Amino acid sequence: MVTKDILDPFSYLFDEEIISNISQIANIKTFKKNDIIIDIKEELKYVPLLIKGNIKVLREDNEGSELLLYVLESGDTCAMSLTCCMSKSASKIRAVADEDVKLIMIPIDKMYLWYHNNESWRNFILQSYQTRFDEMLETIDTLAFMKMDERLLKYLKDKVKLSSSPSLEITHQEIAEDMHTSRVVISRLLKQLEKENKIKLGRNKISVLEF
Repeated sequence: MVTKDILDPFSYLFDEEIISNISQIANIKTFKKNDIIIDIKEELKYVPLLIKGNIKVLREDNEGSELLLYVLESGDTCAMSLTCCMSKSASKIRAVADEDVKLIMIPIDKMYLWYHNNESWRNFILQSYQTRFDEMLETIDTLAFMKMDERLLKYLKDKVKLSSSPSLEITHQEIAEDMHTSRVVISRLLKQLEKENKIKLGRNKISVLEF
């Protein structure tokens, strides 16, 4: 059961009926940074609604390398998870906690029911699809049309916006995994960006100077 005060931030999204239903049937789960929340080929039984923290949504190639598709913030749900739930298929993505995370877990049978019976929930689902679709298009455009150094600076700026801090505690290896490249390439490009006075490097820390 979820207390209604936890759902206050979502009152602008959902009507009173959905707020009441979520408070009665949903559960809260917490995850630590780097925990896998949803894994590839996992059968989904719940729709996640993010209360606190950020979640990275990743795809994996045949060699096991990951590519970052988009990041979920507080108030978001994962459109890829919704798609798998609607089609009753196994997960095609991996969702990983980018920091400590708190989620409301809604049973998928309720997602179906509310989608057909409640306008505020249906609008939320459709808007989530549109937002994630736009973000994936942006990811494709970035991969297709931007040079690696431009992609890296955009990645760092996006991380800064999510964390609301100009300094990021992150390793070169973590960036390389998110950007589907090698640590050596990332280290070289970071030094290049530092020479251009766009960032400042520290030990497992990067300060973004250009916004």
